[in-house]
Amino acid sequence: MSDGGQMSDDGRARSAARPLRAGPFPDDNAPLYTVGHVASMLAVQPAFLRRLDLFEVVRPSRSDGGQRRYSRREIDQIDAINGLMGEGMTLAGAHRILELQAEIEHLRQQIVELKAR
Repeated sequence: MSDGGQMSDDGRARSAARPLRAGPFPDDNAPLYTVGHVASMLAVQPAFLRRLDLFEVVRPSRSDGGQRRYSRREIDQIDAINGLMGEGMTLAGAHRILELQAEIEHLRQQIVELKAR
């Protein structure tokens, strides 16, 4: 289109000046991604993702059919674990580091709240 317009979902031209209707976007905890998607995004094997679930390091949601579904938050956690393991940490060690980091963040938040009183 030479006038700068865009096509709507139904194929009709839409003015470039008119913004798309803002709809609700899933939050970081929405389980949207399959094992295949996550494996591809992070360049890991699906077996690695299943292993993280088996050892309860990352517990993805399940679809009605029983397939694992990962949220963006879980994908970030998997990426962090993979990075730590790439630096020589064991799976258990990487998991513990992430637990401690989460605990530190929680304690920092408590400090902020206490100071605000």
